[in-house]
Formats: sequence, C-alpha cells, structure tokens
Amino acid sequence: MSSPTVSERPVARHGWVQAVRTVLVALAVMTLSAALGLWAAGAADLPDGAFPRVVAATLVTAVGGSIELAGDAGALAESRAGVTVMPLSVTLAGALLLGWGFLRPLRHRAVASVRELAGWAARIAVLWLLALVGLALGARQTFAVDMGSGTLSDLAGLFGAAPKVGFAANVPLTVLFGLLWLAGVLVLALAVARGAPLPGRLLRFQETVRPAAHAMVVLLLACVAVGLVTALVVAATRGHAATTFALILLGLPNVAWLGFSLGLGATWDGRVDGPFGLPLPHVLDAVLRTPDVSELNLSSLTDYDGRYAWLVVVDALLLLAVAFRTAVCAPARVRLWQHAVRLAVALALTVLMICLTGRISAHYALSLLGIGDLGGGLSGELFLRPRLWQAVALGALWGLVTGFLGALAAHAVRRGRGTGGP
Repeated sequence: MSSPTVSERPVARHGWVQAVRTVLVALAVMTLSAALGLWAAGAADLPDGAFPRVVAATLVTAVGGSIELAGDAGALAESRAGVTVMPLSVTLAGALLLGWGFLRPLRHRAVASVRELAGWAARIAVLWLLALVGLALGARQTFAVDMGSGTLSDLAGLFGAAPKVGFAANVPLTVLFGLLWLAGVLVLALAVARGAPLPGRLLRFQETVRPAAHAMVVLLLACVAVGLVTALVVAATRGHAATTFALILLGLPNVAWLGFSLGLGATWDGRVDGPFGLPLPHVLDAVLRTPDVSELNLSSLTDYDGRYAWLVVVDALLLLAVAFRTAVCAPARVRLWQHAVRLAVALALTVLMICLTGRISAHYALSLLGIGDLGGGLSGELFLRPRLWQAVALGALWGLVTGFLGALAAHAVRRGRGTGGP
C-alpha cells in the first residue's frame, strides 16, 4: 500500500473545540494578569463587590474596547470624568496566546488557502464576539466619592449633591474595536511566524515582510524583558513591591515601550495634576507634575537623573542585534540598502503602534454652584501623548541606519565564512 502523496495528506484539524480552547486559554490568562495586578494595586478593597467588574473593565480596555465614565453630583453640582489607557501587559498576554492558538493547528504546513484561513479565523472570532459582549455587559459600576469632612462635605449634604462616579462599557464600540483588535492579532501572527502557511498568492511577500516583522516582535519582547528585569531589581532593592508587581502585571509594556521611544529621541507631552499619579519609575511623575504642559524626552529625563542616557545605548544595542540577526537569516541576494529600507519601514510602523497604544489620559472634576474644585484635591488631570510624526520619523531613521550596519556586519561574517548564503 503506497504512502499518501503531499496532496492527499489530511489538513490540520482546527475546528470548534480547538477554537474554544484558544479563546478560553487567552481569556483565562488575561483575567489572571488583570486580577492579580489590580489586587496588588489595592483594587480588591473597592466597595460593593466591584472588583470583578473592574477586572472586566480592564479586559475591555486591553482589547481596545471603550469604557465611558459618568458623574452624578445632584441638581446643583456637576462632576466630569474620563479615562483612556490600555493595560498593555494584559493586551500582550492575550495577543501572544491568541496568535499561538491560531497558528498551532497550521504548523507543519507550507501553503493554506484563503478559505481555510478565513474559516479558522471566523470560528475564533465568533467565540471572541461572545466573550466581548459578556465582558462589556459586566463592566459597569458606580462609586460614591468620599469628600471627607469640612465645608465641601457640609455643602454637599445641604444641597443633596453627594458626588458619584461610575463606569460602563460601550457595548457596540467594544465589540467593534475588540473584533478589529483580534483581526490585527491574527494577521500579525501570520505575518510574523516563519513557519505559518500562507495562500499561494502571498508567498512572494514572505521574504520581504516576515523577517522584518519577526524582528520587530523580537525587539518589543526584548524591551519588555529588559523592563521586567529592571522592575524586579527595583522591587528587591528599593521596596514598593506591591506597586511594582501591579505595574508588571498591568502596564509593563506601557513603560518599557515608552522608554524605548524616548531612547530613539522621541518627545511626549504630558502633565500630572491633582490626586492622579504615574506608576514607577517615579521620574515620570516628577518630570510631568508642573503647572503647565511638560516635555518628556531624553533631555528632561537626564536633567533629573543622568543615568537615563543609557536608554540610547540600550536601544542601539537591541536594534543592531535584531538587524544583524535578520540579515544573517536572509538570502545573500538581498542587498544592503534593501535590508536598511525594510527595517526602516518596520521600525516606523512599530513606533507608530507604540505611540497609538501608549497614550494616557485621565481627568476628574467636581463643581458646586459653578465653583470648580471646591475640595482642593477632588479635581485632577493626567495625560501623556506623543509627538507622533516626529517619533515615527526618528524610528525610520534609526531603522535605516541600524538596518544598514546590521546587514554590513552580516555580510562581513558571511565573507569570513566563505559562504554566499545563510
């Protein structure tokens, strides 16, 4: 009995059971990361059993969903609130697990049809849609604001203006952006994984897109690893262990990728005012807590602590390493300028992603009878936003230079070995 030919081999099994497993594992790890991070931050002490709802809201924001804040302070008062932030530790965990689960049944394949890939992705998307709806419906809560004692408290009691603030997920927007986020994760997984099958028409892009895309994912994970080691050293030597672990489990990539962009020379505008505060490192809060909008860049950081100049060195070493590795693994026929251009485009897009996902905005204000901030501490603002196109241009420039230098080093290694190919 003859062995089956390549065309007769059974296709990879990826049905509903595998889709359920993929979605459940991703949700479980994301929930665990969010819950432990919020617990370390002290959210377990929230009143009215709000902790599970806050965890649900954290997951909603992690996948691009929308949380709306609402304030109620009676007929004679007004409260306003808003928050925009992505807990990228939770986001990264979900993206890695969903991408791994999506690609796992397709391993050991060279080619897959568009119909097959679309059908497998659709199974995951249907289950992800149900999860998004459940999370959005569960992410809603209202809290009473404690005004302490004093004139403000007496006025609030007199006029029946006890302020309340609550949050609720916008279900349609959460579903829309959550599905777009999933689509981006699955497409990126196909673009990055070297062994993932592609439709026949897309195979010609495998040599030009995948090495650079893979290099950027390695770069981002390396930045997170460096940040993790730094955070653990800080927790062991300077205390603040609970705050540090909350940062690791909720927003480590937020800080690590922000530091990477600053090392490239990017500038972020921001301000910290009132009761709000930025997580570790403390230098961020110190630089931005000024009466006016402040610039966060290498200059302002090194004025506070000269050791932050090492961000440039770390960025350069990481970029040269991934550029060299990418060039070594590429065919010898790829020219130096092609390596440089591909890495420049890939790094520019990576910096764009960092800027879009790393924005932070939060504000809360209370006014009574038209008089704002009666409490002297019940109003505050925090925001951090990049100078987008400056950062993207710097990313392209760094990618061009390090891509060329990495390819040049790889070419020298090949010549030393006397080989014409990888």
